[in-house]
Amino acid sequence: MTTELKQGIREHKGQFSLHVLLVFATGLTIGSERAVVPVLGRDVLGVESLFVIGSFVVSFGFVKALLNLYAGKWGGEYGRKPVLVLGWATALPLPIILIFAPSWGWISIGNVLLGINQALTWSMAINAKIDLAGPDQRGLAVGIDEAFGYAGVAAGAWITGLIAGQFSLRPEPFYFLAVVVLLAFLISIFLIEETVQYARAEIDDESHHDANLPFVEVLQRATYGDRTLFAAAQAGHIEKFVDTLFWLAVPLYLTSEGVAIGAVGLVVGIHSAMYFLQIATGGLADRIGRRPPVIAGMFLAGGGVLGMVLVEGYFMWAILSAASGLGMALLYPNLMTVPSDAAHPTWRATGMGVYRMWRDSGYGVGAILIGLSMEFVTVEAAFYMTAILMFLSGAVVYVWMEETHPDFGTHEPPAPATGSAPGTASGD
Repeated sequence: MTTELKQGIREHKGQFSLHVLLVFATGLTIGSERAVVPVLGRDVLGVESLFVIGSFVVSFGFVKALLNLYAGKWGGEYGRKPVLVLGWATALPLPIILIFAPSWGWISIGNVLLGINQALTWSMAINAKIDLAGPDQRGLAVGIDEAFGYAGVAAGAWITGLIAGQFSLRPEPFYFLAVVVLLAFLISIFLIEETVQYARAEIDDESHHDANLPFVEVLQRATYGDRTLFAAAQAGHIEKFVDTLFWLAVPLYLTSEGVAIGAVGLVVGIHSAMYFLQIATGGLADRIGRRPPVIAGMFLAGGGVLGMVLVEGYFMWAILSAASGLGMALLYPNLMTVPSDAAHPTWRATGMGVYRMWRDSGYGVGAILIGLSMEFVTVEAAFYMTAILMFLSGAVVYVWMEETHPDFGTHEPPAPATGSAPGTASGD
């Protein structure tokens, strides 16, 4: 790495802090929908089908998954900042749609924009932090990113729940959303600086036999060509069912049990607030490895979800919401660090984009399965299904995932496919 471009969080605390602020805004944006929108569909727009209510998460999930795949590629080709600005521009119409939507179909259209926003802004936020932090603080950077992002989700759910409880389900909660989106858009234009040059400075073609991989080979390797990366991808996909459950089923389940919308926002917010502990769990994995917190988190999050339908009472629901959130805090940043560890800087952003594609498609698949469970079985069935899948996915991680930490990892990447031509990398 060239001496002119020194990496480290402390060395770039100004820009790093701005990216932390922006990822908090990204969390606020999606969090503003968490407690309010499912109940809005049922109680204001008159949607009777629980499966149809889930459709707005389906549109969000698949759009975000697809854009994650290309966000890393675009961030490497055009730079982080242009992609970041584009991501915030796509969110500008969202509050207007949520305020004036005459039918549920418009909510689903709005969530297509939300999916684009979340894919582009969060992908660039995390890649920029990794660029600035460097390899020695990569886990900490990811942990900080996810901690503040999901603190934003928690705050957004709690604030909009309070606003809805004090006023109405709309338009008031979405005035708050409009302010968040506009400020983030302006910050990304006027205050953010480009960081892709730091990733490019890490490149040492002579030290990695797979320094230049075609886009298709990165896609294959990060999907099924490497058992460790496959284990990470499937775990990321399944753990999104938990996030989807707290977006869809938890508000509907708790309100059906007589819990007020403001209190629902608090329970949902507690779950997301526990993600703030990623600021510690990401750094912990820098010291003990990625694998132990991932395994522990998969089983703890699944257990918390299962417990929510086995107990009664607001206090116990809040405790188990926190337990599942703690499990997510353990697994979430460290699953993402696995492809970051295993990738060469030339294709790291693309490899992480592939992982994020499979991870966030879990929103779409999870919303379909959770919606079908609620529609044709019971709301409680969605909790049982999610918990069982988390336990099974955790078992796959335990059996197949090797340690990728660069200091004491056991993971050895497979040899590149025959015919991989140098100079065709699609990543950074």
